[in-house]
Amino acid sequence: MTIVQLEYIVAVDTYRSFVAAAEKCFVTQPTLSMQVQKLEDTLGVKLFDRAKQPVVPTEIGSDIIAQARILLSEHQKIKEIISDRQKDLAGELRIGIIPTVAPYILPKIITQFINKYPQVKLVVWEQTTDQIVQQVKLGMIDCGILSTPLHESHLTETPLFYENFVAYVAKNSILAKKKNINPEDINMEELWILNEGHCMRDQVLNICQRRKSSKGFQHFEYNTGSIETLKRMVDQNNGTTILPELALADLTDKQLDKVRYFKSPEPAREISLVTQKNFVKRRLIEALKAEILEFVPKRMKTKKKKDLIEI
Repeated sequence: MTIVQLEYIVAVDTYRSFVAAAEKCFVTQPTLSMQVQKLEDTLGVKLFDRAKQPVVPTEIGSDIIAQARILLSEHQKIKEIISDRQKDLAGELRIGIIPTVAPYILPKIITQFINKYPQVKLVVWEQTTDQIVQQVKLGMIDCGILSTPLHESHLTETPLFYENFVAYVAKNSILAKKKNINPEDINMEELWILNEGHCMRDQVLNICQRRKSSKGFQHFEYNTGSIETLKRMVDQNNGTTILPELALADLTDKQLDKVRYFKSPEPAREISLVTQKNFVKRRLIEALKAEILEFVPKRMKTKKKKDLIEI
């Protein structure tokens, strides 16, 4: 049994294809298949049901692959120990981040991070919470930046900041006449929200406390994963949407006039750095955390007087 063989079976399990796994491991498909077969012969069990497409692990194969992931993680820690003894940070950091956070954090910190750590390569994917959680669990990415709590026992959540939600309302909206609003003031039939799969959609519906009335405009249905699109829909087509607080930094003075804050305690979300419990690349992840905290306003680092909205 070799480390390479363990890497190959984990890759097949991750991508559910011998061809795709070989591509990701930068070897030919026959080479990967031969090594998997050798491991199966050594163990005396079949790890994958090759008759099914996509390929799926057998019952015992699932248990062995789960243990292989642990062994590979522990093996990676040897490299991490060496890296921790080196003066300069180096290597690759794979990050997953939800789309409702990415535009307001990454542009602010990425150049500074790269300049400070020129030997580090950042690889970033914008994905939904479910996708990020799955990929962190599988070790496909090193960490995720997303809204918590997740209630995932196998993951570690490190809160970074607490972000308020605000309402963004059209000029002719009844809400435009109010200085501060309550969640129940929002008319769900005039609310623009993100499509299914985005955690902020559920949080917005939780704020309004009317999950059953979530269809929005009666004569028009629009599905989007972009907060910026929702904002433009209000600008051009009236109605209301909910924005995260960091989005306000990019608004013009005219647009800021459309912002209405909620009365205390303000609805908010917790944004955390999420990793496996026994994660590797600690120094790289700590460096990323430090850069984010340096950018975030001090008032957002405490959850005092905030009504945290769960997913």
